[in-house]
Amino acid sequence: MLSRPAILVDVDGPLNPFLAKPTLRPIGYSTHRIRPAGFSRPLRVWLDPSHGPWLLSLAAATRADLVWATTWEHEANKFIGPLLGLPELEWIDFGGRGADHHDGLHGKVPAIAEWAGTRPIAWLDDEFQPRDPEWATSRPGTLLVPVDPREGIGIEHLSQVHTFLTNVSAQA
Repeated sequence: MLSRPAILVDVDGPLNPFLAKPTLRPIGYSTHRIRPAGFSRPLRVWLDPSHGPWLLSLAAATRADLVWATTWEHEANKFIGPLLGLPELEWIDFGGRGADHHDGLHGKVPAIAEWAGTRPIAWLDDEFQPRDPEWATSRPGTLLVPVDPREGIGIEHLSQVHTFLTNVSAQA
């Protein structure tokens, strides 16, 4: 029997389309000024409140756990989750090295691989590196879902995750 699958969610890019034109907030998004630890000034963060219910519905439909896979780490529960209507979620500790890409792999890969073990994962992120697909292929039950950081998560990304996790569950 397979472990319960997980949907890994990054904040900047997938939920906060930070590369959208700075003068043109994407439709459906609200502007928030957030100052996480270590920042002297607040960050501008765009969030679409519909993403919280979408992600919760997806997790329920696929019997998966929603997990923060973001360099915001535990602060995603403090600053991002409440604005999207999400409960406190488990988060992966990257030890401050999640943005340290090397050898063609995303800096989050070592911590995600250790955290996930053999459980199936669908990972939504905007910074996949050239060797990440090779890593995902070598790890059964892994789906990488690239998200454009100018647009954020769309229904097509969630449909891709739904199809993948439904198929993984059917094979169990």
